[in-house]
Amino acid sequence: MAKKMSSKNGSIGQKQTFTITAPGALSVQLMGDFTHWQKNPISMEKGAQGVWRTTVELAPGTHHYRFFVDGEWHDDPECTLRVPNPYGGENMIRQVKASATA
Repeated sequence: MAKKMSSKNGSIGQKQTFTITAPGALSVQLMGDFTHWQKNPISMEKGAQGVWRTTVELAPGTHHYRFFVDGEWHDDPECTLRVPNPYGGENMIRQVKASATA
């Protein structure tokens, strides 16, 4: 599932895979605090049965994210950890645990 990775600055990150099913979508992006939201969105790749996927390295900690599908914000239906955001919606939460071994 999650894999350890060492980043350029020596900190240990974890590979995290994000997926969303959107068979009719033309474009899906992952945005969150780790992308500075809309400043550096991550384009996702469409696979079988319209499942969009990307894998990113995240530092240990709590990360907020959402999907941007064809210009509209979407929740992650698989995510149960959520917090209200200032725009009347919810941000999804991904918890990345620190590795026990360095």
